[in-house]
Order: sequence, then C-alpha cells, then structure tokens
Amino acid sequence: MLLYLVRHGETDWNLAHRIQGSTDIPLNDTGREQARTTGALLARRPWHAIYSSPLSRALESATIIAGEIGLAAPTVLSALAERLYGEAEGLTDKEIEVRFPGDTPVPGRESRESVVERVLPELIEIAEQHHDQAVVVVSHGGVIRSILNVIDPGSRHGMISNGSIHSVRHEDGSFELIAFNDPIELESLSYATDDLDEQNAVERREAVETV
Repeated sequence: MLLYLVRHGETDWNLAHRIQGSTDIPLNDTGREQARTTGALLARRPWHAIYSSPLSRALESATIIAGEIGLAAPTVLSALAERLYGEAEGLTDKEIEVRFPGDTPVPGRESRESVVERVLPELIEIAEQHHDQAVVVVSHGGVIRSILNVIDPGSRHGMISNGSIHSVRHEDGSFELIAFNDPIELESLSYATDDLDEQNAVERREAVETV
C-alpha cells in the first residue's frame, strides 16, 4: 500500500519561528491556502482514506485536503500528534539560546525514539487496514522527521515545509521511502514557507548534532 505523509499548513507560530509541539495553534490564512494547494495536488491520484493528528493545525489541514480529494472527514488518531518539546514550547530561537544555551537539555522534551515508539505502530496498523490502497496521513514536522529517520536511515533529508508531501510504500511488513518531497508533487514547494529546521531551534540543533 501507499502512505503519503503530509505536514500541516503554516501557523502564526511557524511564521514567528516559535516552537509549537503539543501547543494547539490554529492555521493562518497562508496555512489554509497551503492545505488547499496540497489537496489539489493529491487529487491527481485516487485515495481510500485520510488520517490526522488531533491538533487543530493538522486536523484543519486534513479536513481541507479531504474535501479536495473527495473523502469524508479525516479519522483522528492521537498517536499522530506532534513531538513534545517540553519547556521549549512557545519559545523563539533567541529565547531558546538564552534559556537552554549550547547542549543544555530541554526539560520535558520527547526523544525522537519515543516519537517513533508511539507513531510507527499506528502507521503499521493503518497499513494493515488498507492493503493495496493509498492513504494520506496529515501530521507534523517532528513526527515526519522521526519516522523518516527510521525507515530511511543514513539519508540526510531536506526541507520539511508546511504542506509538503512524502511518499512511503508498505510491503512485506516494512516501510520504504519512495520519495522525499514526492517528485510528482514538487509543485507544492512553490507555495512553501520556512521548513521545520528554520521554524524549530530544537530540531535544527539536533540535525547538526547528528551530522
């Protein structure tokens, strides 16, 4: 089966480079337009189901996309919620550097391993329910980055922009990345705003640490 991971549209906190995590910030008008654009691109293909994180920025994105691709309301799964960033949530890049300089640990931050432990079984369950079908999963940058690091280890993935699309195949019990920023959907990048690392100082710091 095919599973397409989609990042939600932009929010005002994304625009301000303020870390969101579990904080429930709604889409802004740019984010809604990104979701419509992503939905129109996905509408080029037939789809059988759409799933979403419960956070409003993802759920509204998924609802807009569902309308564009001709599906009913998204199925909400709590396990698809964004990574928890603990005491970094609500902070800007500069505030992060002041409060947690250098390698200072961020209290309450969820590890990428923990994200995978809660998200990957849910994706496997989705795959098992949709043999030989195509499914859209709308989630968050931290979640998508964590999952791609596991199913496509050793690769340095590029921008995870708001509204971006990443295609995955599930076959013989395992996932395989088809395309990061799926080539047929590259048009979505022309509507992109900053990517995850630009918007999230914690993710950017960890990306540097893993090089």
